[in-house]
Amino acid sequence: MLHGEQKQSFDLVFRVPAECADMVNSGAADIGIIPSFELLGREMGIVPNVGIACRGAVRSILLVSRKPADQIRSVAADASSRTSVALMRMILARRYGVEPAVLTRPPDLGAMLAEADAALIIGDPALRIDPAAVTFACYDLGAEWLALTGLPMVFAVWAGPRPVVTPEVASAFQASGAFGLRHLEEIIAAESAARGFPVELVRDYLTRHIVFSLGEAERAGMELFLRYARELARQPERQPV
Repeated sequence: MLHGEQKQSFDLVFRVPAECADMVNSGAADIGIIPSFELLGREMGIVPNVGIACRGAVRSILLVSRKPADQIRSVAADASSRTSVALMRMILARRYGVEPAVLTRPPDLGAMLAEADAALIIGDPALRIDPAAVTFACYDLGAEWLALTGLPMVFAVWAGPRPVVTPEVASAFQASGAFGLRHLEEIIAAESAARGFPVELVRDYLTRHIVFSLGEAERAGMELFLRYARELARQPERQPV
């Protein structure tokens, strides 16, 4: 959208995904990168075949715990991603049989673990953690979802009101995604420098962990996530004692 054939075809506004969803819902934006959890209860047109997913370990969503997963009673969570918090609750309930209280806290691992049994770390703060070097149990929620369901996990898709997501618009987004994949090494170099990460870590993340092309398995994974999310929404969230 910035450098390919689609540049100047759309007016771009950059926000975190939850804010993108809010802008689309309010009509301030026509299309946004919408976290999967934000699709719940909303009728949206979805750009097919492109999004953000994983088919195993995602690396950027970690549950670090002082206790085995089936003994977790409280989680300090970076709540910047409602999709990740919902995913954690699903996995702990369905895979480990626990429904811990969730405390919203800044992404400081030491402070979080001083207050709760486990900490949910998301995004760049998670990428700055080496799971192999952590002295606590470290659960990658992408790998945990695959173990639970046998399906990929879709974190976000491009979506907007159905009349807006025309075949022409969808084609432009798909072409933009393909352009980005063809120029991935340039993106890796730019993002590693901008965020202060080693180039190899960014390359590993964007080529081995994150999937941008969505197929039938991803669609099935997203439908299952939304079904679990609907069931989760009907349950009261446990409050900290």
